[in-house]
Amino acid sequence: MDEIIKQTGVVENDHVKKWKDDGGRVIGYVCVATPTEVIDAAGLMPYRIRALGNSNTEIADAHMSRFNCNFCRSCLQLGLDGIYDFLDGMIETNGCDHLRGMVENWNYVKKFDFLHYIKVPHIVDEDSLKYYEEELRLYKKAIEKHFNLAITDEEIWSQIRRHERIRDKLRTIYEMREKDEPAFTGAEVLSIFLLATAVPAGVLEGLLDRVIEERKDNKIEGYKARLLLGGSATDEVDFVEEIEGIGGLVVTDALCYGSRAFWPHIGDKKESDPFKAMAKTYLEKLLCPRMFNDFPSRRDFLFSAIERAKVEGVVLIHNKFCDVHGVDNVLLRIALENKGIPVLQLEKEYGAAADIGRMKTRVQAFLERISDSR
Repeated sequence: MDEIIKQTGVVENDHVKKWKDDGGRVIGYVCVATPTEVIDAAGLMPYRIRALGNSNTEIADAHMSRFNCNFCRSCLQLGLDGIYDFLDGMIETNGCDHLRGMVENWNYVKKFDFLHYIKVPHIVDEDSLKYYEEELRLYKKAIEKHFNLAITDEEIWSQIRRHERIRDKLRTIYEMREKDEPAFTGAEVLSIFLLATAVPAGVLEGLLDRVIEERKDNKIEGYKARLLLGGSATDEVDFVEEIEGIGGLVVTDALCYGSRAFWPHIGDKKESDPFKAMAKTYLEKLLCPRMFNDFPSRRDFLFSAIERAKVEGVVLIHNKFCDVHGVDNVLLRIALENKGIPVLQLEKEYGAAADIGRMKTRVQAFLERISDSR
C-alpha cells in the first residue's frame, strides 16, 4: 500500500517511465466516456489526466478564464508546464465544456502529436446509441491510421475481458472498504484508483491482487461516522485525508475518480460486436450529470451505495464553477433530505490549501450533527 501511495503522488510514475523506456506509447484521456479497451487493444497505454491537487494556474489562466473549473485549469497548467510531455496523444470528449476548453487550449499551445475527439451524446435512445457506436469505430480507425497498426475485434474482446477482471478486483476492494470493519480508508482507495488509471493493465491486475491479499485482515477503527463522498472530479488524496483526520471515514463514494468509472459491467455478453457492447455500456451507464433525463439512475446509484456501505452521512462536493455537478448536487441533496439521510453540500476551491480550514470546520459540524442524531 505504501508503494501505491508513493506512485500516486507523481504524474509520471515509475510504471509509466518503464513503459516509455521499453518503447511503449501513452495516450491521455480525460473522461470516463472513453472506452480505454480500444487503446489497450492497440498495444498502447491509456492514462487518465489528473491534477493531483495542483493549485498553480498562472499560465493556464491566460488561456482559460478564472470562471472556468479550477480542476481543468490545474490540469492545463501541468500540461503547459511540460509535466505531461510523456504523452503520445490525447483523446478528447465532450464530457463538459470546461474539459473541452482545457484540451483544446492545451493543443493550441503545445500541439499533440495525435488528438482525436469522441462526440458523446447527452441522451440515450436507439439513434444516440447508433451514433456513439459509429463514433467508437471512428476512434478505432483514427488510432490505427496515426500509429500505423491494426486493431481486431478479437483484441478488443480480449481487452474487454481483461477490464472486466480489473473491474471485479476494484469492486472487491470496495466490498472490503464497505464492510462493518473497513479494510481501507477512503484516501487509500482513492490512491488505488488513481494509480489504476495510470499504469499498464497487465501491471494493474497483479498490483490489485497484492493489495487485496495484503489488506484482507485489516480493520480500520476509531472513526466517528461512516461517510459517502460524491460529486465532481476529485483526485485530491490530501482532501480526503483531511476529512478522515477529523473522524469521518469515507467508506464508499460516487465519484468519477472512483466507483462511477468502473461499476457498470460491459453489457450483453452475447453481443458479437464489441463496439455495440461498449456503446451500450458506456452510454447507458455513464452515471454523469452531463447526461440529460438520467437523474433517477444517479440518485438510485447513490442510494444503493448508502445502503450497501451502511453510510451515516453523505458529503456532496463540487469544484467552484463546475456547473453540472453544482446543479446535480442540489437535486441529490433534496432527494437525500427527503429520505432523512444526513447530507452536507460543499463548494470548494480545487487544490487550495487556504480553503481546507473552512472545509474541515463544515465537516466537523456535520459529524457532530450525525452524532447528535443517533
